[in-house]
Amino acid sequence: MNKQDILVLYQYNAWSNARILEAASHITQEQFLAPAPFPHGSLRGTLVHALFGEWVWLQRWEGTAQNPGWKVEAFPTFESLRVRWADEEARLMKFAANVTDEGLYRKVHYISTEGEPHERLLWEAMAHLVNHGTQHKTEAAAILTGMGHSPGDIDLIVFLNRRA
Repeated sequence: MNKQDILVLYQYNAWSNARILEAASHITQEQFLAPAPFPHGSLRGTLVHALFGEWVWLQRWEGTAQNPGWKVEAFPTFESLRVRWADEEARLMKFAANVTDEGLYRKVHYISTEGEPHERLLWEAMAHLVNHGTQHKTEAAAILTGMGHSPGDIDLIVFLNRRA
């Protein structure tokens, strides 16, 4: 894994986030909060979880992680979530842009959200962040599609073909 590979993955992550958030911008407050048959209970819960994943991993890589978890109530509206997402994505993209090939192979020590200590190479954790987000964005896409607001394809290959 090298810096260029990571940058492509993070550009894909930002692109797929944007597709989900654009589709979500067309739903009502009631739809944002409505129960959904997915692990995080609603579109809001799913998106908050996905964003929390991006936030907590960046905290770990920067050595400032606290694992407090986030309460979905901290994001009462879609717009409050979108504003926070823009801030966090800017921080995440800056980190990805500044990583070096050598830095991708440094060991990252962290405590999981379950309280367990772990060690990973930075590139492994960075690839995981994108994969984790993809899982939860597909859940969000299913919820949005059920509400009549499909984000369209969010596959990596679609992103790669469009930027070619």
